[in-house]
Amino acid sequence: MEIEDIKKLVELMVANGLSELDISDGDSKVSLRRHQGQIVMAPAPMAPAVAAPGATAPAAPEAQDGLIEITSPMVGTFYAASSPDSDPYVGPGTHVSPDSVVCIIEAMKVMNEIKAECSGAIVQVCVKNAQPVEYGQVLFRVKPA
Repeated sequence: MEIEDIKKLVELMVANGLSELDISDGDSKVSLRRHQGQIVMAPAPMAPAVAAPGATAPAAPEAQDGLIEITSPMVGTFYAASSPDSDPYVGPGTHVSPDSVVCIIEAMKVMNEIKAECSGAIVQVCVKNAQPVEYGQVLFRVKPA
């Protein structure tokens, strides 16, 4: 599928209020999911991999010292502020609530506001402005309130 085809599918999802869309076209498969107004493109499910003998699956990242980790819900580019001339949304010591916008992740030319989804004080900003981020990458660490 071409990028233009995917963009049309995203527009279709938004226009019709869809939260999920799975499309198969020959060998091409696309899965799109919307989460709180954000659209995430997920790879099509694959057959489970067989682990080598003696190998263990990696553990899920755990927060250190009881801190909550705010992770990226998608692949994209991290922006700490709404524009280059604006102050960052948050920094170390900033108190956040679940609805506080902490950053923007740009994916496919769409700016997605990322909310804290927790309460507490930002302890650490783990990425730099305009840095590419991966799905699940830790963006911030928060001391719970």
